[in-house]
Parts: sequence; structure tokens; C-alpha cells
Amino acid sequence: MVQSAMSEQHSTQAPAVHNLSAAALRHPEKQKNAPQKGPQKPDWIRVKAPVSEGYKETQALIRRHKLTTVCEEAACPNIGECWQQKHATVMILGDICTRACAFCNVKTGLPDALDPHEPENLANACKELGLNHIVITSVDRDDLDDGGAQHFAECILRLRHTTPNTTVEILTPDFKGKEGALEIVVAAKPDVFNHNIETVPSLYPRIRPGARYYHSLKLLDNVKRQDPSIFTKSGLMVGLGEEKEEVYQVMDDMRSAGVDFITIGQYLQPTPRHAVVDRYVTPDEFKRYEEMAYAKGFLMVSSSPLTRSSHHAGDDFAKLKANRERALAS
Repeated sequence: MVQSAMSEQHSTQAPAVHNLSAAALRHPEKQKNAPQKGPQKPDWIRVKAPVSEGYKETQALIRRHKLTTVCEEAACPNIGECWQQKHATVMILGDICTRACAFCNVKTGLPDALDPHEPENLANACKELGLNHIVITSVDRDDLDDGGAQHFAECILRLRHTTPNTTVEILTPDFKGKEGALEIVVAAKPDVFNHNIETVPSLYPRIRPGARYYHSLKLLDNVKRQDPSIFTKSGLMVGLGEEKEEVYQVMDDMRSAGVDFITIGQYLQPTPRHAVVDRYVTPDEFKRYEEMAYAKGFLMVSSSPLTRSSHHAGDDFAKLKANRERALAS
């Protein structure tokens, strides 16, 4: 499936364990947090509730093929728009994450066993929808020896077999430095390799305590070193308390790692116990971020309040290819 999603890597120090009293809670590890309410949402961040027939048809197809989407799990604000167009971002490796980022709405706990039929179900759904471009993401699976890398590769290879004309974009976790994991995924040759930096380094201890900023940069750099033909992509949330100069520095760091495509979107607080919104960044500020990113050499930039990692991914991939061709020609 394609195109929608929250900017998401889900991280914390260690797996949160479900127990009987916490079993009904989506985020048992956040119950210790005091509820916080951020500033009132401005008009430019509001979206309509999904009610269209296209939305319902996409929902039915996802249920029929027993797939999970990050559109639902991460409470993406663009779900109504994307599902109306039969676009969704599939989340593999289950729906329970072994980490617990302060910003992320995906469930936390001990995951179930992998579904061996998931690559086949994914490919069949892609074929039924007739997709030209598909986006695949996942929860973090620190419990697996390879972090889920082989499962990613099997999904890519199954898609290549079933829908050979579909371009494949993946949005991966950091695999926690598991030896050989990145190589397995790169060898399967996705067209776009996305791994989100998420926020500026100074906010990592509070927002992504289980992740490491420079490890994420190194992962993106290593993708390019192993296969320069693969487009690399990364995303940032803003409105968490970062300074604009810090965002500019992250842009420079991404370019040093060879990242082709940057996405920048407004952080939205999923529940009162998640990290609170510091402020709502204005559309004009997003426009300035876009201009600066292009000036720093990115081939593609998506910067707006409702930008998410995989929003309009198919259209953006076509532009990305065209921009690379123009850059090579010049």
C-alpha cells in the first residue's frame, strides 16, 4: 500500500512488559506521566474526520488481507485524504513496538511472533490495488536477532515477484546496530530507504531516549555507501521545543550523510501523557525550512504542518527521480 503515515520511529531504553493490569493499556509505560495539554490547535492544522466511501473501501481491503497500517496505529491526521485515494502505509512485524518514544502512538509491549504469511498478504494487497508505489514501515523489534531485517527483505522480494512494476519505499527502524541487519535490507534493493531522525540531538534524551542521533545518521550514510543507487530519505518533527538553528544543523548533517529527501512536519500530541506540543510552527516558517533545505542541496523537500514521512510518497518519488536526472545532467 502507499502514502500516508506519521513520522515514526518508536524508541526507549528497554521493552515495556505487559501484565494483567496493564494489558488493556496502549501505553502502560506512560501512565506515570502527568497529563499535559499544549497550546490550542490553529486552523491550519485541523483536518476532517474520515467518512468517504473510498476510505471505507480501503479499510475493508486492509482487514481482508489482515494487514496493519501505521495510518491507524500512529493516528495519522492524513488518513482520510489518503485512504479515500486507496493509499495507505503498511506496518509489518506486528503492531506492538519494543520501544516507547515520548511522541509515538504505536502500542508498546512484548510483540507476538512474526506472521510468515505477511509478505504474501502484502504483495496480494498491492496487486489488488494496482499500486505503482508502495510504502512499508514497521515497529521496532529489538527482540529479534536481526531486528526484523530479513522480514523486510522478504516483503520486498515478494513484491518484486508479484508486482514487478511497483516501486518500493521502506521506512525502517535503526535495527539497534545488529550486525548484518542493514546489509540484508540493502541487498533486497528497495527504491527508497527512509529512516527518520525525528528531532534535533538536544531533544533525544527526552523524545527518543532509546535511540542515538549519530547512529541514525550513520545508518543513512551506510545505505548510500553500500548502494548509491538507492534514494535515502529522513524526516523531522518540529514544534517540540527545538531552535531553528538546530534544524538547520540537522539538515547539514543529513546532507553530509548523503540524504536525498527530507520531510518536515508538525508534531501532534497523541494523548495527554505523550510529549506535549511546545508550539505550532506557522506555514510561513515551514516554507522557510523548505527554501533552506533546497539551498543546502536536497533533491526533494516536503515541509508543511501536515507533512508526514509517507504522505504523497508515490508522487514525490516521481519528482525525486526527475530531480536526480536533472542534477546529473547539469
